[in-house]
Amino acid sequence: MSNLVIVESPAKAKTIKKYLGKGYQILASVGHVRDLPAKGLSVNTRKNFEPKYEIIEGKEKVIKELENACRKSKKVYLATDPDREGEAISWHLAYILNLDPSKKNRVTFNEITKNGVELGMKKPRKIDMDLVNAQQARRILDRLVGYKLSPFVSRKIRGGLSAGRVQSVAVRIIVEREAEIENFVPEEYWTLDAIFNFKKNQKIEASFYGQGGKKLPLKDKEQVDSILSLLNDAVYKVKSVRKSTRKKSPSPPFTTSTMQQEASKNLGFTSKMTMQIAQNLYEGIELKDAGLTGLITYMRTDSLRISENAISSARDYVKETFGEEYLPEKSRHYKSRASAQDGHEAIRPTNVYLDPESIKSSLKDEQYKLYKLIWQRFLKSQMADCVHNTASVNIEAKDCLFKSSGYTIKFRGFTILNKETKEDQAKNEVLFSIKTGEILNLKELLPAQHFTEPPPRYTEASLIKALEENGIGRPSTYAATISTILAREYVGKDGKNLFPTELGVAVVNLMKRCFPNIVDVKFTAEMESNLDLVEAGKKQWTDLLKNFYDEFKVTLKEAVENTKDLKISLKSDVTDIKCNKCGKPMVVKSNKYGKFLGCSGYPDCKNIKRIIIEGGVIKPETGEMSDTPCPNCGKNMVVKFGRYGKFLSCPDYPECKGTARIKEKIPGNCPKCGKELVKRLSKRKRYFYGCSAYPKCDFLSWDEPTAEKCPNCNNTLFKKKDKKGTIYCQNEDCGYKKEKNI
Repeated sequence: MSNLVIVESPAKAKTIKKYLGKGYQILASVGHVRDLPAKGLSVNTRKNFEPKYEIIEGKEKVIKELENACRKSKKVYLATDPDREGEAISWHLAYILNLDPSKKNRVTFNEITKNGVELGMKKPRKIDMDLVNAQQARRILDRLVGYKLSPFVSRKIRGGLSAGRVQSVAVRIIVEREAEIENFVPEEYWTLDAIFNFKKNQKIEASFYGQGGKKLPLKDKEQVDSILSLLNDAVYKVKSVRKSTRKKSPSPPFTTSTMQQEASKNLGFTSKMTMQIAQNLYEGIELKDAGLTGLITYMRTDSLRISENAISSARDYVKETFGEEYLPEKSRHYKSRASAQDGHEAIRPTNVYLDPESIKSSLKDEQYKLYKLIWQRFLKSQMADCVHNTASVNIEAKDCLFKSSGYTIKFRGFTILNKETKEDQAKNEVLFSIKTGEILNLKELLPAQHFTEPPPRYTEASLIKALEENGIGRPSTYAATISTILAREYVGKDGKNLFPTELGVAVVNLMKRCFPNIVDVKFTAEMESNLDLVEAGKKQWTDLLKNFYDEFKVTLKEAVENTKDLKISLKSDVTDIKCNKCGKPMVVKSNKYGKFLGCSGYPDCKNIKRIIIEGGVIKPETGEMSDTPCPNCGKNMVVKFGRYGKFLSCPDYPECKGTARIKEKIPGNCPKCGKELVKRLSKRKRYFYGCSAYPKCDFLSWDEPTAEKCPNCNNTLFKKKDKKGTIYCQNEDCGYKKEKNI
């Protein structure tokens, strides 16, 4: 009998199998297996907030496989991710598989490497119920808020809306920044720069500082004109030259938050995309010479701690690659934020000797970019400071003072890892050759008017920074929070910038009026701190829920009573489409299947219409006739729009409920039987391409067919969804492919 190790991800299972070898069977739960069911509150608020968990739909086959493997195994180890969610999954698995949670059957891996896995397997422990209870408390809190608030918000604004605890605060932050921008009053200010000719056609730039040795801000044109008049025929003399050195230290290694921020700023990745790529790097990548290898440590962390082994390895690499002068005298250690849980190390490469360039061919483009970002950040954090020679020059003219500064690079230190950028290049080197008392030749004075600018809109990077600074959410929640508020259309995106929609503003204003605590930044941060106390075993999770719910019930009851006649109308919901029954304008409404048109005269008129939205324009369902007969009654069917797109329906619906798919003809032929291909939509709303002869022919492809024919076998060529635009033949015996974007 072998030992069974259960992880969350199939990719992670393959990597761990490589390290544990014979005697171990590695299976994946594929995420959560048990959760609160979607229907109903599923929490008994009268019985100490007892949750009513159920097996997640579609997980029956996975559970059956795990149960069979458990019966045949000598020992079972639960090796889900090392955080609250992972601990909760292990606890749910223990319940389903009849494992004793008090026995030492829980193992964790901070890194998926041979050493990391072997170390984790040597230290099995009991399931940490404090971690589990912290996860349960968060899940139940979010369910209580969402289940109780969503109907209230839907009744007051638009049907089908939902309200979340952390998401509402995030939307509020964006709404209030937009209000700052709209209410901002720009203020005028001026600058005055002087350009001097110097030796050998060199130039020196200096900026006006003040008068009489004191700093003087320039507020208007009259003030600038007065100074220009004073400087007429002035002699510009170097009053002083101060030369020094300054050190620039490297940034600490990444936490989840800083990784998401830098990936957004430097790579243009969304927070969700960053976390997905990081998960792949953590679980393992197939390297050419090493096989499946975990490349980074666990990616959900708020700690800056680094193991001594990792620091030693980094110092060895720096010494061997760049020389001993690129090492600081002592190894660097960084202090985490006061609120950090410090459960894991900072994000770092598992093996610093796997430099990005050496494994680039094994990585996808986005994996390479993120790994390089992580690898460089970690290595820099253990390197010597960059040292600049600096020069600061004061130039006097009558009673006015101009200042100029510059630097040259004395020692590159950690910046040797950078490609040449403006930050790595010298600035105003000419200042180092100026001497005190020297008279400068003025070329021109450049006055310029400016106006103060409003604060910028939040981007994903700056919003994550704001959430972290305010104690809202934790490393595992940032990406999910942003994805949710975008999906619910409370927030929109203009390039990288986030802005509140009319709906988002309406929801926040309603919540501020009726549920001020739910959208209060300090209250939400305090709740996060309380969840941390539960995780630390210093607070009972049921007490936390009771304290919250007792006050929340009263607030909800008062809100319902105080807003009986309140109905908020959104301008974007009103259309110019008239109701064909009563003539009143129709408005956009929502339900669980999406948006539809409803009569504004509801409940007197209950007429509704399905809609489509093309290019942001709302259009009613066309009812376009087709030449396809109804399979039930034979009448020509009409085009309608459902939750999965267009379909054909009998014109006599609901008396006759005949329907049919619309088969969209596309270029190419089925490589199996030669018949036409059609484009279809899966249950998860992803397009795929299948044979028109289905079910007789079961061919399908996620890649798009082209009009091109294979030069070898004359079959249809397909296009991969990659940046190279790879065109290839699906005939396994052929193997033809080419890259278009070369």
